[in-house]
Amino acid sequence: MLDLILCVDDDPITLMLCKKVIIKNLFSNEIITAQNGEKAINYFDEVRRSTAEAIPHKLPQLIFLDLNMPVMGGWEFLECFSSFEYSDFNKIKVVLLSSTIDPEDFEKAKKYPMVIDFLSKPISVSMLDNLRAKMHDKLL
Repeated sequence: MLDLILCVDDDPITLMLCKKVIIKNLFSNEIITAQNGEKAINYFDEVRRSTAEAIPHKLPQLIFLDLNMPVMGGWEFLECFSSFEYSDFNKIKVVLLSSTIDPEDFEKAKKYPMVIDFLSKPISVSMLDNLRAKMHDKLL
């Protein structure tokens, strides 16, 4: 079981369903959410500040990231998050979630080493089981 997951999606119903499936499947102890990529980046900025002030924030071990969001979408988040400025967080794995499966998106996702999977919405118990096995294999 993971300690903390960050779910980034602009749809409150998707976030609620995501939380329910994760909790029901005992996939993570805690789930935090952000409504867009900018808010997710702000969370990591806060983590960096809190570490500098010796008040450690927990780091998520996994990010579920929607691609299509207002303000800052998933691709913009990944571009920012993979920059040197956020290299302290480069061990955090990302799972892309999308309601559209475009082959070009699969190719684009390969550009980011932190992306370990690309799943269609909504997530399901079987998806989490497959993801758990994949993450276990990557940790060995």
